[in-house]
Amino acid sequence: MHILLILVFVVGYLCIVFEHRLGINKTAFALLTGILCWTIYFLGSSDISEPWLLLHDHLSDITSILLFLMGAMTIVELVDNHRGFQTITKRITTRNKIQLLWVISLLTFFMSAILDNLTTSIVMVSLLRKIIHTKEDIKFFGGVVVIAANAGGAWTPIGDITTTMLWIEGQITSWNIIRSLFIPSLLSMVVPLIFISTRMKGVFDKTSIQKPTDHVKDFDRRLIFGVGMAALIFVPIFKTLTGLPPFMGMLLGLAILWVTVEILQRKAPEEVTANFSVIRALQKIDVSSVFFFLGILLAIACLESTGQLEALSQTLSEKIGNNDLVIFVTGIASSIIDNVPLVAAAQGMYPLPPPDPSVAMEGIEYFPTDSRIWEFLAYAAGTGGSMLIIGSAAGVAVMGMLKIDFVWYFKRITPWALLGYLVGAGAYLLINY
Repeated sequence: MHILLILVFVVGYLCIVFEHRLGINKTAFALLTGILCWTIYFLGSSDISEPWLLLHDHLSDITSILLFLMGAMTIVELVDNHRGFQTITKRITTRNKIQLLWVISLLTFFMSAILDNLTTSIVMVSLLRKIIHTKEDIKFFGGVVVIAANAGGAWTPIGDITTTMLWIEGQITSWNIIRSLFIPSLLSMVVPLIFISTRMKGVFDKTSIQKPTDHVKDFDRRLIFGVGMAALIFVPIFKTLTGLPPFMGMLLGLAILWVTVEILQRKAPEEVTANFSVIRALQKIDVSSVFFFLGILLAIACLESTGQLEALSQTLSEKIGNNDLVIFVTGIASSIIDNVPLVAAAQGMYPLPPPDPSVAMEGIEYFPTDSRIWEFLAYAAGTGGSMLIIGSAAGVAVMGMLKIDFVWYFKRITPWALLGYLVGAGAYLLINY
């Protein structure tokens, strides 16, 4: 059974990695892999109650992650639907290419920390299309957006799905991850930016910015933006104050924003409410991504339940022998393989101490909350995906929107992204030695 499980998982992984070659969306492969793994486990178990109980336990954690994601995506979609992000983007006035590169990068870095790297990338690419018309220039800007979005998402609990996973499972805390990873994450963006800036010369045409046309009132736009951002920022505060899971805070923020939108639209014409309602936002959220995470997390949970991740942990410890090096290699691997399953695997490989110390098992090394291994994993998985255009959700989104070729990115962006990853990793290890 174990060999068949691993085989199914590896084949499913390869199908996900080569989804563009196969022409089939990776979500289908993720769901198929997750369901098949648990089916094999159930059919191969002599006592069906054991896998059933384990699946029930894992579903509790998986559901909390999915609800958190759906709430966050709906809030962001509502803000974007009401043109709320124009509150930020319309203040960008510089036309100097180098200045604009730094402005876009810093804006992306901090927006990604508050929102998430995927959403921020989509917003920033939409802005770039209004400012830049030169194909080569917009590719360089797109590459920097990928690096900045991933770097910005790594140092807050809501900026990247992998950091969120670690936060929800109790491996990291909000303030500690911000304090520990801000400088390494910033360096992983600044170092590539310095070298890419040397390729930028001249200014953009002042007439290139297009003023968006919409029917959203200025007051409505500013209000929805303010409430939406406050809802996202309040999530870690809510968790700290109440002790409730983060998805409860996210859904509370969504509920408040939902009420706000309904009040604003009470007297609006039907054609307006149809385009800007919460129901419309729910229809536009990326459900495919939610199902992708579901499939991957189910597959990883099955491998953990059957002891495969524990065996992998022991093998890595024996072969490499250094946890920092294992995490460093994991970050590089995340540029090839999606970082979500890599982090999920690491969560199963390195256990948290049990709530009751008396049940701790001898011979097993436990890693408490805010251990260096969890912080370094958040950095490595969050920023490592920038080394290839397909290494992160942000990269895939920018690749599709700006038609950036894999080879072009590999030649012109990958070397600097790798350098930034190395400098940031070195800075983290030096600071926390």
